[in-house]
Amino acid sequence: MSTILFGSVVGFVAWFLVRYLAAGFYTVNQNERAVKTCFGRAERVGDATTSQDPIAASLDAEEKERYNYPQVRVIPPGGPYFKWPWEKVYKVSIATQTINMAHDPENPSANYDGSMLEAVTKDQLNTGLKGQIRWHISEKNLYGYLFGVAHPITHVMGYFVSVLRERIANFEAPAHAKIGDASALHNIAATAVIGISINDLRKNLSDINDHMDKECAGSAARYGIALDASLITGIDPPPEVESALAAINTAYNQVSSDISLAQASADQKIVQSKRAVEIETLKAQAEVQPIVALAEQLSDLKQNGSGALDAYVRNVRLKLYNEAKTVIVEASHD
Repeated sequence: MSTILFGSVVGFVAWFLVRYLAAGFYTVNQNERAVKTCFGRAERVGDATTSQDPIAASLDAEEKERYNYPQVRVIPPGGPYFKWPWEKVYKVSIATQTINMAHDPENPSANYDGSMLEAVTKDQLNTGLKGQIRWHISEKNLYGYLFGVAHPITHVMGYFVSVLRERIANFEAPAHAKIGDASALHNIAATAVIGISINDLRKNLSDINDHMDKECAGSAARYGIALDASLITGIDPPPEVESALAAINTAYNQVSSDISLAQASADQKIVQSKRAVEIETLKAQAEVQPIVALAEQLSDLKQNGSGALDAYVRNVRLKLYNEAKTVIVEASHD
């Protein structure tokens, strides 16, 4: 009986050592971070909170109070580390990940099976949006990611989609065009036909992406997930609008081509006119120069006396008489 009892004790001790001591060693991979809890409470870093960290800079006072999570001790890559049986380790990957912006974590079949997100413009035009989001878990707010919300990525996606739809709903084409700005005139023409120009939305994709990055900068403080970048790659209008837009673009391209040809022709004519003016100016200068020289010569002769000028006139007449075949002389009435 004592042998059985001894064997049971040895077996229990062996099981305890294997189950709770040997299994208490763990490691953290290079792209992972870990948080350890003791009886369900994560290890804090003093009284530090996320509201004191730079990640909360984009939050207002009310949001800082709402999303004021404690800073927890983050276990870096390496090991082996040890935990007691009453402790638990939560590991997360901080590697950057990419997700389709139309993906719904709670309902994968939504948004056309996660392929396209719908948004409505200011004039109630339904558009389809396509793109990706790059994100990673924020090491500075692991408490918010692990314990703050039940499904952080779901919250972040919902927040991103709401901000994007709000941006599309309030987007307006430029109200005024500069004289001679063919692109702006085209935008006004498109707006007149379909309300909000899809061309303007497409041309301003970079601005929309920048706006999304700015508006979602506080996601790390809210949910523990940082959005590295949003990349909207496509904005597709309904089929009936797409055909009208194609016609507008065709007409715009034709007008742009005609304007370019007219400008080139006008520039060529302006250059030719300048050259013609220069040529005529040179001709006039060439004709005026001998007259000016003759006037100076006659002025010099006059200064030398009236006889010199009369002699000069007589010599000129004789030269002309010598070259002329017929001379008509007025008859004298004396």
